Amino acid sequence: MFDNNVFIDGTCRNVVENGAVTGFEMQTNITYYRGIPLSMIEYIRVAVDGQDVPVEDIRISVDQIDWFSLKEAETVTTYKWEYGEPLYVRVVKDGGLSAGTHKVKLTVATRTAYIPIPLEGIKEREVTIA
Repeated sequence: MFDNNVFIDGTCRNVVENGAVTGFEMQTNITYYRGIPLSMIEYIRVAVDGQDVPVEDIRISVDQIDWFSLKEAETVTTYKWEYGEPLYVRVVKDGGLSAGTHKVKLTVATRTAYIPIPLEGIKEREVTIA
């Protein structure tokens, strides 16, 4: 239902820190019509070329300054993911994605105060890493 909000086209890239590729990241829009605190993210899943990324390797940020594991985000109420603003989803992986084409699937589910089930969006894109 919210698949078109997930995985913003053209945002998947390797992350370079201190001269080394430490992972890759992408951006997503919220699967809801309002902002929510990070603690209301039900789950985020990433798969690359059919292989699921371990949940403990996923980090999220609303400002690209402060990053949280999904476990940490369960209690984060002071950072809000606003409607119309991207959430940055990073996967910690030495070397990031290898050069070439990959199929990357992002699944995002959020909770709301008055809808009894999580709102889920899934989007798979073919991405090319130079």
